[in-house]
Amino acid sequence: MEAEKEAAVLKVAGDKYRSFLDEESKNTQWRHGGPPIYDDVNQLFEDGRTQVWPEGSLEEIVQNAIKTWEMELSHKTRLQDFKTINPEHFKLIVNGRKGLSGEETLKLGSYNALLKSNLPEEFKYYKADEESFESSHDAFRSAFPRGFAWEVLSVHSGPPVIAYKFRHWGYFEGPFKGHAPTGEMVEFYGMGILKVDELLRAEDVEIYYDPAELFGGLLKGAPISESHIDQPHNPDSASTTRCPFQ
Repeated sequence: MEAEKEAAVLKVAGDKYRSFLDEESKNTQWRHGGPPIYDDVNQLFEDGRTQVWPEGSLEEIVQNAIKTWEMELSHKTRLQDFKTINPEHFKLIVNGRKGLSGEETLKLGSYNALLKSNLPEEFKYYKADEESFESSHDAFRSAFPRGFAWEVLSVHSGPPVIAYKFRHWGYFEGPFKGHAPTGEMVEFYGMGILKVDELLRAEDVEIYYDPAELFGGLLKGAPISESHIDQPHNPDSASTTRCPFQ
């Protein structure tokens, strides 16, 4: 049992915060052909984190385990390749909504799973039901070119039921859903409850946060008018405008 637990938390030298075994990655079906590279978001994380947890502490273990789970959810295409969850028992519950199975979560993608809403259509900031896995990731990759960093702020109980507080942040430096970037930091806070099995694999994940904190920052960007679409340059006209993102 101890050997299995140790194997479950081994790290690849290429990433300090996300665990996946190199020899296992060869048999893994990756969404983009191979393991992801997190250099940019790791730098963002290290520059902007508010806590530096001691190596081997419960806080560091929880933080890295959840970063690894997010990596698997975003970059692996088969649930059988996941090392961080118990696929037979896994359930994701966000803000008290109906739980999603592992397969349902994998199909939706992390953004759509976390941003689904029970609000009436006219009040939804983001319509997850109209987004695909790919379109949702494209939208947030556009808004946060350097990535969307995540940290554990505190851990209030140890396994098998782990309660923790977290922070998510990035810099709004690219367009989002018709809104121009502001260059400002966008962040939100939340709480999580993670139930794990004897191999420290997630079975139940509950996440609670206010989506308005996220979208309040993203919707501050000025609407991008269709008239701002790139126009042919006319050197004789001082009033000619060009798309600021070209």
